[in-house]
Amino acid sequence: MIISRVAHGAAERLARWRSAPALHPHGVLCTGTLTVAARADTGWGVPWLDRPGSYRVTVRWSRALGLPRGLPDGLGLAVRVEEADGPSSTLDLLFTSSRPGRFGRHLPLPRLGALAGPYSSLLSYRVGERERVLAAFPVHGPGARRDDVRPTLWQELALRPVRFDLRAAAPDEPWRTFAALSLEGVRTAPASRTVSYDPYAHNLTGLHPTGRLRRLRDAAYTGSRHGRTGDDRDE
Repeated sequence: MIISRVAHGAAERLARWRSAPALHPHGVLCTGTLTVAARADTGWGVPWLDRPGSYRVTVRWSRALGLPRGLPDGLGLAVRVEEADGPSSTLDLLFTSSRPGRFGRHLPLPRLGALAGPYSSLLSYRVGERERVLAAFPVHGPGARRDDVRPTLWQELALRPVRFDLRAAAPDEPWRTFAALSLEGVRTAPASRTVSYDPYAHNLTGLHPTGRLRRLRDAAYTGSRHGRTGDDRDE
């Protein structure tokens, strides 16, 4: 596919130029908890979503293009749920700064403030028997400003835990909350290492991304890996 080859080449050149991943080159790892508060009267048809539970998470917040902090950028929120469906099960959810509307939820929105608006999966997920978009909506507690323009998430974590409501919706549905995400601290890790998030490899029965644009995404990420000097790690 021509588009895939173009994406591969562009990502490879950018990664080689910056000696870092082509997209989301730098980020901060956070520790936290994801809580599923299932309700018997609003089942999703997904085993994991239809039972209450609390899980440890590792979250990576990053700027998509790596622009200077004073400039708006596409913001990424990558969530890894540990042991989501048992000891060997991992769930990865990737969100990008966006708008909550029917069309805006499918488009990335450059933003300056980490908590100035929602983050969306952009692409649809199969959730039970329907296709739905997933989103992370910041929860603004006492003392927080809805027009927050602080450029980094770790500045927020220095003041208080950062919380999100995780929601899902089909085009003809209102947003429905399926879990609460609480980020509680910054995780220290060597600068040369990163967590590899892959929603196609790490998903659950009844909860997984659709196949649209998977080939394009895979081409871009492969090109990025090839462009990094002697480095074949996943992004």
